[in-house]
Amino acid sequence: MNYKVYLYAIFLFVSIFALSGINFEKFMKKGKVIEIRFLIMVLSFALSYMLTNFVWDFLNF
Repeated sequence: MNYKVYLYAIFLFVSIFALSGINFEKFMKKGKVIEIRFLIMVLSFALSYMLTNFVWDFLNF
């Protein structure tokens, strides 16, 4: 069974939870809610990808 898919799912939820604590309205224009949500999703996918590859390489070492 491919455990890497499970790692992607776990780290996706963890990264969304972690990024939800950051106030992105300070960095972006006011009223750009859709763009902020899209930024959070893109950052969470990128962060989960990097964390999954790190843990996968670490476990396979």
